[in-house]
Amino acid sequence: MEGQSGDIPVTPANRKCSAVTGSARKIKDNAADWHNLMLRWEKLNDEGFKVAGNIVDIRLTHSQSDQLLLVDESSSASSSSSASSASLQQTGGATELQDECCKLQDIIDKMAIVVTKMERLMTSQQGVQDLEEFQFGLEGRKLPLFHSWNTKDFNESSRVLLDSFSQELKLKQTILQELAHTATSDLCMVYLSCWLHQPFIPPQARLTLEALLLETGHRPL
Repeated sequence: MEGQSGDIPVTPANRKCSAVTGSARKIKDNAADWHNLMLRWEKLNDEGFKVAGNIVDIRLTHSQSDQLLLVDESSSASSSSSASSASLQQTGGATELQDECCKLQDIIDKMAIVVTKMERLMTSQQGVQDLEEFQFGLEGRKLPLFHSWNTKDFNESSRVLLDSFSQELKLKQTILQELAHTATSDLCMVYLSCWLHQPFIPPQARLTLEALLLETGHRPL
């Protein structure tokens, strides 16, 4: 999604510039909303990656402190001062870890709101298709609303996008549950990599958005 925010100013103001009405107007507005929601998601994903990285750093440092404390306790019975110091560090680390987890939870909650809005777009798109079928029958209108797509094509594109982001949200929620309890650095890196690269939002999803924007005139052909 990098660079897309500057390519086309998809805003409520420029929506009024188009002469399209009815189903075409609704579909074009939905395409603009998909664009804005996906940009919002990408911003949240970047913020979440930074917070997740902080959690990993704290967790691994915490784990190393635990190991040093065990070594101190086994090597000398007179190491009460170092044990006390490690305990204080551990308490502070736990508080810091909790704060970062709360930040990540807040970001995921915002991502869930984005997906909820995407679900509303899907419902809106399905409503347009139902209306078209009521007006023109199951085959739909004879001529495309824009360049070549029919209403079912727009519906299918919206469903592809919604499915991708819904699955990715579930992955994010799983990462939040597991990340703070993971002691091994390898598994932590796996979680961070999954967060960053978003396996449920493949390049095909971004191509789907581009096709949607091209078809509705938000991008020049």
